[in-house]
Amino acid sequence: MPMDERLREPPYPYAAHLDMRMLDWSEGRARFEMPLAAFHGNRHGNPHGGCHASLLDTVMGYAGCWTGDPERPQTCLTLSLNVQYLSRPRGGVFIAEGWKTGGGRSTFFAEAVIHDETGELIAKGAGVFRYRSGG
Repeated sequence: MPMDERLREPPYPYAAHLDMRMLDWSEGRARFEMPLAAFHGNRHGNPHGGCHASLLDTVMGYAGCWTGDPERPQTCLTLSLNVQYLSRPRGGVFIAEGWKTGGGRSTFFAEAVIHDETGELIAKGAGVFRYRSGG
């Protein structure tokens, strides 16, 4: 089922700077992509670890903040973020999928993975997030 376009949010400034793009967002799940460019690279020309962490953090945050109502947005703060760097990309696009794994009224837990378009598993993450009051 295609994503309801009324719920697609434009990227926030940092996400736009990294060229993160929302692909899908539904209850408890989110999917983003980030085409890799030279400015994502570290001294060795590989994607900088901060790019991985930023994408994982973003996709997990969105996964936990779904409301299904564009008039009632929810945001969160990251309390804890764990990243496992597993492989270098073979392709040129990071594709991240995140899902909410649990939580309560004020906090939630999420996990995420990054693959590239070849299917290579690049990184995994887990996080703890606190809902922000007032959206």
